[in-house]
Amino acid sequence: MNRMELQNGLGVLDFDPDLVRHYDQPGPRYTSYPTAPQFHAGFGEDDLRRELQTSNESARPLSLYFHIPFCEHLCFYCACNKVVTRHREWGTPYVQRLDREMALVRRDVDGSRPVTQMHFGGGTPTFLRTADMTALLESISRNFHLLPGDEGEYGIEVDPRAVEPGILALLRAHGWNRLSMGVQDLDPAVQKAVHREQTAQISAEVIAEARGLGFHSVSLDLIYGLPFQTPGSFSRTLDTILELRPNRISLFNYAHLPERFPPQQRIAAADLPNPTTKLQILSESIATLQSAGYIYIGMDHFALPDDELAVAQRSGQLYRNFQGYSTHAGTDLLAFGLSAIAMVGPTYSQNLKDLDRWGAAIDAGHLPLERGLRLSGDDLLRREIITRLICDFCLDIPEIENRFGINFNTYFAGSLSTLDKLAHNELISLTPETIQVTPRGRLLVRHVCMAFDAYLAEQSTRFSRVI
Repeated sequence: MNRMELQNGLGVLDFDPDLVRHYDQPGPRYTSYPTAPQFHAGFGEDDLRRELQTSNESARPLSLYFHIPFCEHLCFYCACNKVVTRHREWGTPYVQRLDREMALVRRDVDGSRPVTQMHFGGGTPTFLRTADMTALLESISRNFHLLPGDEGEYGIEVDPRAVEPGILALLRAHGWNRLSMGVQDLDPAVQKAVHREQTAQISAEVIAEARGLGFHSVSLDLIYGLPFQTPGSFSRTLDTILELRPNRISLFNYAHLPERFPPQQRIAAADLPNPTTKLQILSESIATLQSAGYIYIGMDHFALPDDELAVAQRSGQLYRNFQGYSTHAGTDLLAFGLSAIAMVGPTYSQNLKDLDRWGAAIDAGHLPLERGLRLSGDDLLRREIITRLICDFCLDIPEIENRFGINFNTYFAGSLSTLDKLAHNELISLTPETIQVTPRGRLLVRHVCMAFDAYLAEQSTRFSRVI
């Protein structure tokens, strides 16, 4: 493969295969810093309740996340927390408990604070039947102040194989305006190998319905590195996807970790593309997306130039949280449902991951908390640096020094040798005033962030590979 220089909204993305191979090592995805392995059971319900009460004083807007764990089908590659069942009636008691969980949170949260962002994730949120979805939407409206019209950023993950007629119209009527959908790959052999058989036609029909209803944004997920993929087969998938012209495309690396995620044990390692083939799929996909006019946002994400993510990045307003890239910083994230993660003030908290234990805690009148973390001043400093690098590909060193009252070179003396190596390999351009992620380094920005991760050396958790 030849090196490619590709234009995006922030400059040239220089794909250097030799550099990518050199830095293709495991590392965190930094949907949070500190990352989830640092959460602990010492942060409990009383800690969260105090933080919820304190958050009212800030009057910050709210972001809401609801985890719907149920799936009718088991996708072998999936690493999400899910409950596989064809019993869609299980959604009824789950929604009833979500209603009670919201009431428990509302004891301490001012419900007049505006909800600027909301997301339904899973699992498969559209697993819910119409009556259950209606009950959930009405419960949210009773408990929280939703914005009128399309002022909020309200989205849902959709499986087109599990969408009851009228569900999208119901969501749109309640203010939902964004839709994301997993496609992964359209090749029949790949789909059969990962147990995700989904035609291009059914995906296209859901997208057409959503756009007809006035959904503003459609995002599609693809995965490279799945069994039996070839550059040619994935190119055909991508060509079909581009005909649908989604607003955003996420191109994820398949991380084969069967020892951590048992469903992946059904995927034979011998069927996976070798590293050279996988890298070719990635490089050719990037070239195709860029040629089609998509902007590289970062961390697997591409968007059309007029998409809100691209606009926010150009204006320096892009943000990242547990749901990925976002245009809404400065909110308190409240999370509901099995395994959901909240971010309130300087804390993270995660719900119980077992369905029965989660439900039993709510039935007993307790927030279903399993673990959490209160961030230290050092955590907050490093989180800001990592966030800015991931979102802006640039760090303003004097701004960080003034904001946090530090001398950068003194505080991060232990990171300087790593930064020098990254600069030597041209992943970053380093000056006394800035750290600029270069065109060569943008695909490897996780490595730049790792230079500021105070916990990385002591972590035993196995992370996915960077590429």
